[in-house]
Amino acid sequence: MSEGVKATVVGSGAWGTALALVLTQKGHDVTIWSFEEDVAASINAGEGNRYLDGVELPAGLKAETDLARAITGASVVVSATPSQFVRSVMGAAAEHIAPDALLVSASKGIELGSLLRMDEVLDDVLPASVMERFCVLSGPSFAAEVARGAPTAVVIAGRDEAAAVEARDVFLTSSFRVYTGSDVIGVELGGALKNVVALAAGVTAGLGYGHNTLAALITRGLAEITRFGVAAGADKATFYGLAGIGDLVLTCTGSLSRNRTVGYRLGSGEKLADILADMSAVAEGVKAAEAVREMARRHEVEMPIMEQMYLIVHEGKAPSEALRALMSREPKAEDWS
Repeated sequence: MSEGVKATVVGSGAWGTALALVLTQKGHDVTIWSFEEDVAASINAGEGNRYLDGVELPAGLKAETDLARAITGASVVVSATPSQFVRSVMGAAAEHIAPDALLVSASKGIELGSLLRMDEVLDDVLPASVMERFCVLSGPSFAAEVARGAPTAVVIAGRDEAAAVEARDVFLTSSFRVYTGSDVIGVELGGALKNVVALAAGVTAGLGYGHNTLAALITRGLAEITRFGVAAGADKATFYGLAGIGDLVLTCTGSLSRNRTVGYRLGSGEKLADILADMSAVAEGVKAAEAVREMARRHEVEMPIMEQMYLIVHEGKAPSEALRALMSREPKAEDWS
């Protein structure tokens, strides 16, 4: 199933559209499902997608607003909606997904309320036969750069090794390099938790701090993610790879990072409500901060950076006070266990 398959990408945001573009360039017959009629109309008219401004989309890429029509007959289904909509959208899609379809999740986040990873959410709403061939795609990959053909490396982890290899071959191009793995939990958590650290990275920049502060934040943020991931059943080594440190560095340092941008504006003194009202795309870290805090408490894992970001985002704590609280914690040995 490496070339010429029928593939459907569920979600027409920047990331879903970038992945649809990769699949189209690989020679697949690709349909992208959009909740927004104007986005679908723009794609079908050859006018591009406002979420990927300035990127020319190939004529072969089709958009559809009817979920059943978009998915029926697809041998590859990519779930790429924002994490808080995965349950409702993929639940509605369930009856239309072929039992032997290859399912690839590209949504990064934790569901509020249930505190479930995206693979667990999909377990709830999709048939077991489909979930046997479930894979998750993650890694350092800004949508705009992927769409423009910048050399990019990601990882696809699957519950079944053969399915992961199959998914790799579906996506692999000369500019989109795909590695495979089996640690679904670790890849899921790396993609979700790094968004909260990216908020913190933006906050420090907004406060006027530089490279020393950022390096410390990334390193200690990785320690928190790793500590939590191991407690949740992930492989520690996953967080030293593309879905861990790779994605974390990109999201904490890149100017295209929505989460870093939100953090920067918070650190500069803006109110969260005003920031979110000004954004068309979703910054997953805002929702994740709440979920991660509760998850850390359930697993009894110490995550001070995540805790302070929750207090900034959801309780209005001043960013300068949050940073002061982190720097004044009791001294201790550096521990990566």
